[in-house]
Amino acid sequence: MTYKNDQLNAVCVYCGSSSGNDEIYTAQGAKLGKAIAEAGIKLVYGGGTTGLMGALAYASLNEGGDVAAIIPEFLTNFETTSKALEIFKDLTITQTMHERKHQMFERSDAFIAMPGGIGTLEEIIEIMTWAQLGRHKKPVVLLNINGFWDPLILLLKHMQNEGFIHSKHLLDPIIVSDASEVIPAIRNKIQELA
Repeated sequence: MTYKNDQLNAVCVYCGSSSGNDEIYTAQGAKLGKAIAEAGIKLVYGGGTTGLMGALAYASLNEGGDVAAIIPEFLTNFETTSKALEIFKDLTITQTMHERKHQMFERSDAFIAMPGGIGTLEEIIEIMTWAQLGRHKKPVVLLNINGFWDPLILLLKHMQNEGFIHSKHLLDPIIVSDASEVIPAIRNKIQELA
């Protein structure tokens, strides 16, 4: 993707449907949702209304933000409820996880990983893999709240040191520690790519 004129219309956020053990995660989720809405950027996310997903989406909606909720049908009674999904004007219910991830990718100009579980890890690793394979040049951000992503960052460095990552220049996630840093960091990266 080639960026023109600071093109940042939509960002995808991957995060947990749980809140985690520290209130800072939920607070940062709400802070990020608000920041995305205030910047006039569409939030694309997995459609859950609980945990970090809920904090993120509700904060964005409360600020008048544009939110695209994309969720597989089988998760509608796990990460949310059919009634809760009625709050979204832009709601896509997919048949599979693969459809969900593909739509999130296609509709986003950048990707942000907040703390989460295995699903969050899998989603951001897939996006990083696609970047390394040259399938996209969209910015990837690890929101490293309380050092949450430190083990992954260390693992990536280990993989590189052991000779298994040969194209680090294509696999270079932005690492920030506070939600307020995310949008400015993405804009800076887009300027570099323009």
